[in-house]
Amino acid sequence: MRKYFFIALILMLAIFLRFFSISTNPPSLTWDEAAWGYNAYSLGTDGRDEFGKFLPLTYIESFGDYKPPLYAYLAVIPVRIFGLNEFATRFPSAFFGVLTVLITYFLTKRIFNVSSKLEIGNWKLEILPLLAAGLLAISPWHILLSRAAFEANVATFFIVLGVFLFFSSLSNKWLLPLSVISFIISMYTFNTARILAPLLLLVLLISQRKYLLFALKKQLFVSLILGAVFFLPLFLFLLTPQAKLRFQEVNIFTDSQVVDRANQQIANDNNAFWSKIIHNRRLGFAASFLNHYFDNFSPEFLFIKGDGNPKFSIRDVGQMYIWEIPFFIAGILLLFRKREGYWWIIPIWLILGIIPAATARETPHALRIEAVLPTFQILTAYGLYHLISNFKLRPILSGLVSIVAIFNFLYFYHNYFVHYPREFSSEWQYGYKEAIGFVKNNEAKYDKVILTEDLGRPYIYALFYTKYDPSGFRKEARIEREVYGFVHVREFGKYKFSESVKNNIDRSKEILYLDTPGKIPSDANILKKFKLLDGNEILVAYE
Repeated sequence: MRKYFFIALILMLAIFLRFFSISTNPPSLTWDEAAWGYNAYSLGTDGRDEFGKFLPLTYIESFGDYKPPLYAYLAVIPVRIFGLNEFATRFPSAFFGVLTVLITYFLTKRIFNVSSKLEIGNWKLEILPLLAAGLLAISPWHILLSRAAFEANVATFFIVLGVFLFFSSLSNKWLLPLSVISFIISMYTFNTARILAPLLLLVLLISQRKYLLFALKKQLFVSLILGAVFFLPLFLFLLTPQAKLRFQEVNIFTDSQVVDRANQQIANDNNAFWSKIIHNRRLGFAASFLNHYFDNFSPEFLFIKGDGNPKFSIRDVGQMYIWEIPFFIAGILLLFRKREGYWWIIPIWLILGIIPAATARETPHALRIEAVLPTFQILTAYGLYHLISNFKLRPILSGLVSIVAIFNFLYFYHNYFVHYPREFSSEWQYGYKEAIGFVKNNEAKYDKVILTEDLGRPYIYALFYTKYDPSGFRKEARIEREVYGFVHVREFGKYKFSESVKNNIDRSKEILYLDTPGKIPSDANILKKFKLLDGNEILVAYE
């Protein structure tokens, strides 16, 4: 019962850090979050997504991107219960973030199937799994990605669950089909998982092939059949141009600069045959891949500043805490030295998990490599446990580590909940909620409402915050599709969206305009100004 007491404490902390003020911090919804919420609202209304596709199985179209659909389905019930709002939209991410903390405890215990008990007073506790779960519970990386509607966070849960169920199936045979299904579900959740999940599952199957073929023949056969059935629709979709659209947009292999540089270097060497070998563009792309790969292990990224995108980091603390450095390094060294249990899955998981992100131009990228969690925390916990348990001055060392860790955590907590919303509200498209609310309350007075596209994707905020009827939107919407797949919703109902509001002024009609400061006509009747949390103006309503 004592171990459950500590697990409960860790879960309570995880719940608090992921749900506290989740509606207001992050300070606003990104357009992707608003799209998840509205698609969940639409699916819960008539079973169709934003653009009318009935019960989409392989993708949901959003701004010209074709996203794995599971997150929208997971948000249907929260939206039905709590309404179409920030809390309901973010609920699945926070909920599965908490569950990932719980599964990390059992996964760590299953991987290192040796005793890690330490005596604390009269209590004997399984310290290693508790440390791993506790570190994930307070991880800046995991907290930030659990508090917004990031489908990557849900995919991470299903990958962690899949690994846990696989190792558990070695003693409880019928968990093997559930493990395979869990991996496949992750592939219906986030694009990165479509690469990592099959690779990781393949490694697991190969590693235990003799045991599986000898003792789990029936379960393996059922798993393969179920896996094929669940994977088939996704496989067929992956063959389509739509599935490749996002990869073509962000991958490093379409970077013309690599080719231009190689051609220039060959020309400088007078087209010598050896130069064509040394400066081959394939070698250039390979070097680019390795550079992008190892960017994700940058100390500045991991321990100092974190991701350059404030949506994934507060920029004052790394993706991990700085005090974790010695224990993380020790964990890696001790893991290879001791080789306890199924230790090998940790480095393989970590190595494979970086591959999808390394093919993208933006690195390091905390979101695209989130599926490697909780390997970082398990390694840190492993080093922390062994270093402390092997020192004679264990109480003193434990106390010092605890003091530093608590200080580092409180620094992060204070910055995130006090300074972060004010400092980075512009990164979260702040201002739309208040502005759309004002428009909604006053639109009856006007023939039309014209909104600027300067802040990006205003139509989805208009749909979200007015709770616009999905079927009405589909009938009324004027949609433009570009050759490259991008989608622009130009208008629906009274709402029109324009890159230049100033050029759409019509004095013959009663029109409410919403534009950015600096673009307001001199003779405009300003009705209301909308500000960021730092006090800067972001939008202006006028007539």
